[in-house]
Amino acid sequence: MWRTSLSVRRRCFGPKRIWGSHAVRRCSTPALPAGRITALQAVDLWKQHFVERGVTEPEESSHYIIAYLHGAKTIQSLDRRKLTEFLSQEKMEQMWQLCTKRLSRMPVQYVIEEWDFRDLTLKMRPPVFIPRPETEELVELVLTDLERKPGTGVGTDTCLEVGCGSGAISLSLLKSLPQLKARALDQSQDAVDLTRENAVRLGLQDRLQVYHMDVIKDAEAVLSLCSSVSALVSNPPYLFSEDMTSLEPEIFRFEDHAALDGGKDGLKVIKQILTLAPQILSNHGRVYLEVDPRQPPLIRQWVEANVEEIHYVETRHDVTGRPRFCILQYKKSNKDHRQDLD
Repeated sequence: MWRTSLSVRRRCFGPKRIWGSHAVRRCSTPALPAGRITALQAVDLWKQHFVERGVTEPEESSHYIIAYLHGAKTIQSLDRRKLTEFLSQEKMEQMWQLCTKRLSRMPVQYVIEEWDFRDLTLKMRPPVFIPRPETEELVELVLTDLERKPGTGVGTDTCLEVGCGSGAISLSLLKSLPQLKARALDQSQDAVDLTRENAVRLGLQDRLQVYHMDVIKDAEAVLSLCSSVSALVSNPPYLFSEDMTSLEPEIFRFEDHAALDGGKDGLKVIKQILTLAPQILSNHGRVYLEVDPRQPPLIRQWVEANVEEIHYVETRHDVTGRPRFCILQYKKSNKDHRQDLD
């Protein structure tokens, strides 16, 4: 598995890319060595280039690229002999090509065009958002609930993911729960295409429906296609707009800004999801959100004032101790329940 700690956390590597700027920026490429060099020498050489250019995690970047070129996940898994033998001319040219992309601050996930999320290897390409480690925790949270509460409305039915990106959340849930079906939507056609591609590669396409929809602009269409789902899961754009200017180059240049910017308070899409939730969820169905640590109290306050049938259940913390996940539940009003009986 590719380690998921390589500068992909929102607060250290930054968030999702700006349209029109995902092309690799031109920079002077270090010349190929005149003589032959080993894989380890190439790694050390590129580590130094990365350090000089201010590339984040220079050693890890060069390690991932050389491992990828040798068909491995990590440099530690490679036979020592492979690391100490001379690189072929072809492999050396490939190393220079990929490392030059990283030198432009392209995230290594885009450079090697794949990344691991839990037990899945997903194809990656700009501008589709790269899944972060926190989102693995979100999936674990949802799985725990779905496995513990069969038959209560949060069970074996259908899951809806809003903002699917590469399909990481939906595909991971489907892989872990063979009885589950999922629907996923994204405002980006690139994301929809990549999710479908990953679903086919993983053999999960028969249980996943993917839609090119904007949850705000296409609300009526969303409601017509997505109803009576057991769980609504989202890692939505939640950054405060003012924070967008301070993103790392890896994020600002390459990842889709629309998948990051949540508006003035970061809640633009979140409020829409919670507004639609009563018409999407089955009774006792739940909403699971990954959010900014500043947002749980804001979400609780807003939903209590604006969405009567959605009840804030709890806030969960991520592995670093930050309030990161919000769980809410839909409960039909007595009036709606009587109408259903009629």
